Amino acid sequence: MDNTQKRVGVIGGVRIPFCRNNTAYADVGNFGMSVKVLGALVERFGLHGAELGEVAMGAVIKHSSEWNLAREALLSSGLAPTTPGITTARACGTSLDNAIIIANKIAAGQIEAGIAGGSDTTSDVPIVLSDRLRKRLLAVNRGKSWQDKLRAATRGFSFKEFKPAFPGVAEPRTGKSMGDHCELMAREWHITRQAQDQLAVDSHRKLAAAYEAGFFDDLVVPFRGLKRDGFLRPDTSLEKLGALRPAFDKTSGQGTLTAGNSTGLSDGAAAVLLGSEAWAAERGLKVQAWFRDAEVSAVDFVHGEGLLMAPTVAVPRMLKRHGLTLQDFDFYEIHEAFAAQVLCTLRAWESPDYCKNRLGLDAPLGSIDPARLNIHGSSLAVGHPFAATGARIVATLAKMLEQKGSGRGLISICTAGGMGVTAILER
Repeated sequence: MDNTQKRVGVIGGVRIPFCRNNTAYADVGNFGMSVKVLGALVERFGLHGAELGEVAMGAVIKHSSEWNLAREALLSSGLAPTTPGITTARACGTSLDNAIIIANKIAAGQIEAGIAGGSDTTSDVPIVLSDRLRKRLLAVNRGKSWQDKLRAATRGFSFKEFKPAFPGVAEPRTGKSMGDHCELMAREWHITRQAQDQLAVDSHRKLAAAYEAGFFDDLVVPFRGLKRDGFLRPDTSLEKLGALRPAFDKTSGQGTLTAGNSTGLSDGAAAVLLGSEAWAAERGLKVQAWFRDAEVSAVDFVHGEGLLMAPTVAVPRMLKRHGLTLQDFDFYEIHEAFAAQVLCTLRAWESPDYCKNRLGLDAPLGSIDPARLNIHGSSLAVGHPFAATGARIVATLAKMLEQKGSGRGLISICTAGGMGVTAILER
């Protein structure tokens, strides 16, 4: 964002506790969770009846009836019904993408304020008809006479057609799951099982400490009897995680990704309020941090690049634009889709070969201070409802910068489809 554009303030965010699928939120769905977080944001910042420029919400796994989840949820949130809403999806980067959408509109002067967020459930998933039965029913509908309809309904019919289809978790281009791809990355970058388990243990301990210190008191809104994330295991240890079997590569004897060092199937929602400096001042709201810039990238994972390595490409582009180095940050929020993915990212930035031949840099980006990485825990301990993670991270980082009083934070999120969404917040 250049100097002619308005500064974009992150005013604050809220989320509900994230939980394992088929537990506390099994019957809530994306609409109910979205209404809860939007309503909580309205209450926190006194926005009842306010008309905002845009509400951008997202969901990766949703029903066809939720084609504009954002608009429907905001109509039940307390915001003015004249507030527009748009629903998006870019897998794990969805709500960070939404923050970028809102920030760019504010920076360009198109709107003064908006909400970015996301919700996802792997409990209330869309179960659809088999492809054969769907096509049969469409053919019946096209029939002109009852004879045509009867022929379409019965010709070649098999009871197997009644078997429903569930949402897939594999990459359409490769047939491999995200975990399968990450196993390949871990081998390429020589990431050990112990290193992965240690990162997971650290995530749980840091999240537990943040809860005990009251850091999440104004960020997490109790819901359905939960006050803390359902994935949090403060007493986890290397010994406990070491006893788990591989979750993806179960046959080669080389698998290192387990249920303990990978994120589990999650339900949850999060939202964050952004506004111009003038809009915040008029409403008497404090700006926690400034949304300075963002970058999105993609890698050719079909032909050999690591599926979750795109943030390694996006970050140096963003750094170059602002004359920054990787070490010029007080906080690093790297989404923990898998412990191995975080460690692969860090190792790539330290690699002279990768930085020269893949990123086109004269020297490696270098290492970061581990004490500045995900200091309040991240997705391995929190959980990862796909479209909610970005807003969770933006709200968390903005509060960290506000508490420090100054500084700069880097956000890095990998996504399905071989993409990455990154951003810089400052104060």
